Amino acid sequence: MSDATTRRMIELYQQDGAAPVPFLSGMFQSPPQNFYNSKEVEFDILRSDEEVAIVIQSLSGGARNNDANLYTNKSFVPPIYKERAGINAADMIERSAGRNPFEDVNFQANATQRAFRQMRLMENKIRRAIELQASQVLQAGTSTSIDSAGTTVYSINFAPKSSHFPTAGTAWNAVGGDPIGDLSALAEIIRNDGLSDPDQLIFGIDAWTAFIDNAAVLARFDNRRIETGRIVPMDRMGNGGTYRGVVEIGNYSFECWTYGGRFVHPQTGTKTQYVTPAKVIMRASQGRLDATFGGIPMLVPPEQRVMPYLPSRIMGDRVDMHQTAFVSDDGENLFVQVGARPLMIPTAIDTYGCIATGV
Repeated sequence: MSDATTRRMIELYQQDGAAPVPFLSGMFQSPPQNFYNSKEVEFDILRSDEEVAIVIQSLSGGARNNDANLYTNKSFVPPIYKERAGINAADMIERSAGRNPFEDVNFQANATQRAFRQMRLMENKIRRAIELQASQVLQAGTSTSIDSAGTTVYSINFAPKSSHFPTAGTAWNAVGGDPIGDLSALAEIIRNDGLSDPDQLIFGIDAWTAFIDNAAVLARFDNRRIETGRIVPMDRMGNGGTYRGVVEIGNYSFECWTYGGRFVHPQTGTKTQYVTPAKVIMRASQGRLDATFGGIPMLVPPEQRVMPYLPSRIMGDRVDMHQTAFVSDDGENLFVQVGARPLMIPTAIDTYGCIATGV
């Protein structure tokens, strides 16, 4: 009931979770052939190493045999994500957030607004799942998805070499911690196995703090005669990463990054950073990583009467989401749904690694 009090409604304030940014998943390529409709995705691998030719002792002797046709094959089944939300017509008679309570209700307008917001929220959930996949692959060479009870519902192991995922012998923030030595050792492993020079470091925030607090690291940045490193003011990039500068270690020059992106852990409900705070990812930026997307089978396209509630399919660089909608027989319930089958594959699996620093 209205009374003598006057009121003014100002613009709606809407607080959503931070928009997902593809800092880690953005390192994975997605050319057109990475989008497919099959159940599995596979690729062949041809390997060679840095062998040298060996002298033969006589011109009349036979040549040494070579074989460049040996290859291996890998095949993977991508995970399936499907998110759905329901909208009931009876709820549309209620005032929607931001609406003037004295305006007449437009059921279809309210439902459209609700549908588009639900779609956006579900799309963002899947985008975060893709980023989480990428973070797990880069930190462990595996990917695992759990539900709210902590039960594993999907797991994949790309079988990386264990030597690429070492633990520091002494914690970086402890007496005797040796960040330079640990990074140098991993760099040599990646160079020898991956045949590429590593040039990128992505620090968890605690590992970064321990790194720049280490006396040996500080000595490199304090050197007045030879510039072996440079720490710059934080430079936040649009992809979510924060550029911290360059450090030279042994034969290698590394761009240093930190990343504060996070998600709500499905079991604990706590905010969790994609890059574990105590870990450091090292990679050769030219090492191939693939973002692949399988199609979602559908026999009948969405019917015409639900199209106003349905954004167009989102398909492009590093994303492919299938959107659909349908109504109940009585026309009073609308359901909107988003599905995707993304799989982040560490194709050049020997060109990266990750250190657990122990901090």
